[in-house]
Amino acid sequence: MTRARLRSLALAAGLALACGEARPALDFGGPTADWREWAGDKGGRHFSPLTQITRENVRALEVAWTHRSGDFSLGAGGSAPSAFQVTPLVARDTLYYCTPFMRVFALDPETGAERWVFDPVLRGRTAGGPYPLTCRGVAYWEAARPVAGRRCERRIVYGTRDSELIALDADTGQPCADFGAGGRVDLREGLGDIPEWETYTTSPPQIVGDLAILGALVADQLRTDSPSGVVRAYDVRSGRRVWEWDPVPPGYDRPLRPGERYHRGTPNVWPPIAADPERGLVFAPTGNPGPDGYAAERHGLDRYGSSTVALDARTGRLVWHFQAVHHDVWDYDMPTQPALFQVEGVGGGRPALAQATKMGFVFLLDRETGAPLYPVEERPVPQGGVPGERLSPTQPFPTHPAPLHPLELTRENQFGFTPFDRAWCRAEFAKYRWEGIYTPPSLEGSLQTPHAAGGMNWGGIAIDPERGILYTNQSHAVMVNQLIPRAEFERLDPADFHYPDELYPLRGTPYGLLRRTLLSPFGAPCNPPPWGSLTAVDLRSGEVLWRVPLGTPRDKAPFPIGQLYPHLGSPSLGGGLLTAGGLYFTGASTDRYFRAFDVADGAELWSARIPFHANAVPMSFRLRRDARQFVVVAAGGNPVTEIGDALIAYALPH
Repeated sequence: MTRARLRSLALAAGLALACGEARPALDFGGPTADWREWAGDKGGRHFSPLTQITRENVRALEVAWTHRSGDFSLGAGGSAPSAFQVTPLVARDTLYYCTPFMRVFALDPETGAERWVFDPVLRGRTAGGPYPLTCRGVAYWEAARPVAGRRCERRIVYGTRDSELIALDADTGQPCADFGAGGRVDLREGLGDIPEWETYTTSPPQIVGDLAILGALVADQLRTDSPSGVVRAYDVRSGRRVWEWDPVPPGYDRPLRPGERYHRGTPNVWPPIAADPERGLVFAPTGNPGPDGYAAERHGLDRYGSSTVALDARTGRLVWHFQAVHHDVWDYDMPTQPALFQVEGVGGGRPALAQATKMGFVFLLDRETGAPLYPVEERPVPQGGVPGERLSPTQPFPTHPAPLHPLELTRENQFGFTPFDRAWCRAEFAKYRWEGIYTPPSLEGSLQTPHAAGGMNWGGIAIDPERGILYTNQSHAVMVNQLIPRAEFERLDPADFHYPDELYPLRGTPYGLLRRTLLSPFGAPCNPPPWGSLTAVDLRSGEVLWRVPLGTPRDKAPFPIGQLYPHLGSPSLGGGLLTAGGLYFTGASTDRYFRAFDVADGAELWSARIPFHANAVPMSFRLRRDARQFVVVAAGGNPVTEIGDALIAYALPH
């Protein structure tokens, strides 16, 4: 029977199933796989080799189980709200995930039944600060030569809101007594006297051999002497600090403060770190020296900001770095885990990585040297910043692939549902400075697109390792950046500003910063739709294969706008899962749907209504030859969507 005939029969079976006529026959002949890393592997590809769920049968997916931890916060009473952004791990027949309150659950991966739970009892659970409570994942380690009967030969390692690194016995959930002090290491050591909420780990550590390597979030836009962005490695068995990389340039001679081991104000590493154990390298995506909006007080700390940095995994020695944004005043830090790949016909088949950015740029770099695989052009960008600022005259632009985010913005292409809101958006556009991407913040206010939230963000990209195709979701929105002289800023009352308006002090500079997303009176972005997209790019040719809207205005726009304008897309937060079954799964949008797309053309093949927004990254596993393939996603939203706590597993019916 021909392949085309088989495909047509399978499609007919899928259509019959959609009409309630039959259930698909499960294919138990395909591969099995667990999910031991945050992105499926240490190289951040978000790819699963599983094939049981296909284009033809995906319409039959059903909820297999749901786990509710009860760990969510609406932000009432001064407590921080939560964001459920976790991607679980599955190792040795157990699923592990962390909650926004930093509890860790171990579940039966096929039923969702609880096996154990660990509560770190956070001191700062209701602490303030500008960010929600979140834990994007835990890391898994097991001994190369385990000793039978010895505890903690398999460990779950993760960082908490209280800036502790914790190691748990993967079998029991009990803290590993030989790790630090009773299973905990203080990550605030050497940082000095800083507020609890100003720096902490939100992404899982990267495990290389017996080392756990991690960075941390540092609160943006607050002050020039923000906490250090140091990257550190700890021995997974003992908790001993093995090395640190303090991201200061060679010859930097500013003295440390008493009791501090690391320099303040340096770029941080808040997204997941990627690793190439074979070459002994880790790849860290860096943020900016503090603060973002005005950069004249950085005193040379820009050198490693908004960059991809390669470090020796054993020593922390700097191997190379590639800077994607010079003297960044736009909050365009590197938001995604670098994705490692090696594909014949891409960059001469060299070991490579793809660094996705908030600008919608993807830089393809040689993994061993950091050199671009294809030309990167330094192009002139707008100048004329505020008094005291010193802008870079050029910025790097990739040519292969070309920028994936639309960069054209005009008064005429402003959007509106009606002539009224379209005219309002055009009038707002005319108020502000706009000279193209990298228009600097100004006293009168400047427009910025892509938005500081992306383009692409922490959900990352997915890469098919065989076909050499990259898939990514993006947001498309415009923001306003306005610097306010210090004396005027100090007269403002922060209580008068509410999201989407954001007020930042930039202490240590002559200015404060007011920024907001450019929204119409109806709450819709003023820029042209789609406001969210899903794109497939051929890495060999650099060409876009297809691009489709992602999401709808439903659940954010008043009825019936979401139903009348499904093509508008929606800003997205989260990422996607690519499978060898020819599917791309993602939630990410601001409507409450979890979707599957055909990787061949971007057609939406399946969607499921979910109780909360799925602003996370899904994963997949199949444990045995006689088992089903599961796809799991965290649906718990964030402070700008809807907050909850549902971890949902989907599978084909028995």
